[in-house]
Amino acid sequence: MPQHARVDVLPVQEVVASASPSAWRDGLVREQGDAQVTVALLDGEVAVLTTRAVPQPGEPVAVHPVAGLLAVGGVWYDARPPV
Repeated sequence: MPQHARVDVLPVQEVVASASPSAWRDGLVREQGDAQVTVALLDGEVAVLTTRAVPQPGEPVAVHPVAGLLAVGGVWYDARPPV
């Protein structure tokens, strides 16, 4: 299993992401601020996530909605829909 830097990621999230690699969805950051990131996914959907990640608008990212992760470069962050 490849090693990634992790921020607030639970072991179960990493296991789920590794067990279901086809669930990753690519996108571009649309907005970032107040602990939320809005990602325009390449399939046309939009994901709003609460996370500690601070990617810049236009930056490519990947979202794993099943595991609740946002990948920015080689770093995985916990990322959940806002409550």
